[in-house]
Amino acid sequence: MSSFVLKITALISMCFDHFGYFIFGPHISWCNFLGRLAFPIFAYQISEGYTHTHDLKKYIWRLFLFAIISQIPFNLFQYALGFSLTLNIFFTLLLGLLAICAFEKIPNKLMGIILSAICVYLGHLLNVDYGYWGVLLVFAFYILRANKVLLVIGFAAIVMLKYLPILIQSSFNYVNIYLAIFTFLAIIPILLYNGKQGLKTKYLLYIFYPLHLAILAIAILI
Repeated sequence: MSSFVLKITALISMCFDHFGYFIFGPHISWCNFLGRLAFPIFAYQISEGYTHTHDLKKYIWRLFLFAIISQIPFNLFQYALGFSLTLNIFFTLLLGLLAICAFEKIPNKLMGIILSAICVYLGHLLNVDYGYWGVLLVFAFYILRANKVLLVIGFAAIVMLKYLPILIQSSFNYVNIYLAIFTFLAIIPILLYNGKQGLKTKYLLYIFYPLHLAILAIAILI
């Protein structure tokens, strides 16, 4: 599975997630179960993007630019559904990328780890989509990517970090169980990734993300 196929898989999953809200409103549905595959794949691709990018500064600025561009459509979509407003997923991915940069670029490893941890905490402090967990997932994928066994174990642990408190609080409600299971199932396409780029579509996610959110938000409000 090439990077292109992986990206398309994540985009389709994201469409199910967001379109599910369009059909069923703010209630969790089977569409949202399928939608749980999207973010882990995007997070993994950021870790891969750091490894393969030819211009890290441009990569960082591109994420930041589209984070700014996407914020109004994202908040409009949240407002239409009655959700509390947060920063969009590009901010989450950007903080994850910065955590990787701090870990790799700071000569003092202890300081690099501290700065990476700060990036993770900023995910919570700035109230980005998926919170600190999303930032941590990007960073963890980068650290664990070289060993598939550790990747699976580490990802399972991080999924449980997110869902176990929710499962306990909800007395293991079946909806939350399915959300956790489908989030973990994202590991399947990730493991099938063959390291090849495939069709070049650098700006597909950057353009599609704010565009489809704006269309859905307007459709809901109308």
